[in-house]
Amino acid sequence: MHQFQPIPSEFFEINPFTKLADEWMMVVAGNQEKANALTASWGGFGVLWGKKVAYIFIRKSRYTKEFIDKEEYFSCCFFEKKYKAALQYFGTATGRKEDKFKIANLTVNFRGGFPYIDEGNLLIPCRKLAAVPIDGQHFLDPEIMPKWYSGKEENNFHTMYVGEVLDILAR
Repeated sequence: MHQFQPIPSEFFEINPFTKLADEWMMVVAGNQEKANALTASWGGFGVLWGKKVAYIFIRKSRYTKEFIDKEEYFSCCFFEKKYKAALQYFGTATGRKEDKFKIANLTVNFRGGFPYIDEGNLLIPCRKLAAVPIDGQHFLDPEIMPKWYSGKEENNFHTMYVGEVLDILAR
């Protein structure tokens, strides 16, 4: 497989609406001993506190949240379309009960202290800057709560993580 090569941020061009909402990404966190990942379609990129940042949202019930809370780094990994089934699987299965990487035939690797999935074609490693709990008392739009946090997801709110983008790497 080709090696990841850095892309200067001024040449980084993606459509965040299609890249995240339609193609999805995997958020990977952990250490050399154990890592986990989940599929995410909520998030974005921008500038905050004078830094290039990525922001992601993870429900409190997700196993990967434990890894992000514990570790300093996480990565956002993007894939070719042929990995869509793996992304769907990582969005529904839990690493608490099975080795998702093994089942999906994906490889966790490490670079400079952060984990990533080797089969990806775009990698954005991040250093965690903030973890901001989101709860229903701050929603201004009355449609958010019934649409996203009712039924089995009731009280399963997200935490917004802001990570400093350390690099942008592509194959």
